[in-house]
Amino acid sequence: MSAQNVPTDGQEPAHVPDPGTLMVDSSRDRVGEFRGVAGPYWSLRPTNGGTEWEAEPEHVRPADPIERLQAEIARCNARSRGELL
Repeated sequence: MSAQNVPTDGQEPAHVPDPGTLMVDSSRDRVGEFRGVAGPYWSLRPTNGGTEWEAEPEHVRPADPIERLQAEIARCNARSRGELL
């Protein structure tokens, strides 16, 4: 897996996940796919589609197995309703 470190407001560097990694934004209590770095923020995209949002890296953590499963089920349900391509 490739990853890089970027400084976050003078603190120690934060590990940047690979694009597509499921992450949890604890400040919004949302799960999203990591899309990239946008200045000091990380861009996340809802797993079942929708508008990306920016999160502060210190509020983002990898999704645990149950959170990944819930996100995948939500995506499959959205796809079955025709909400996703």
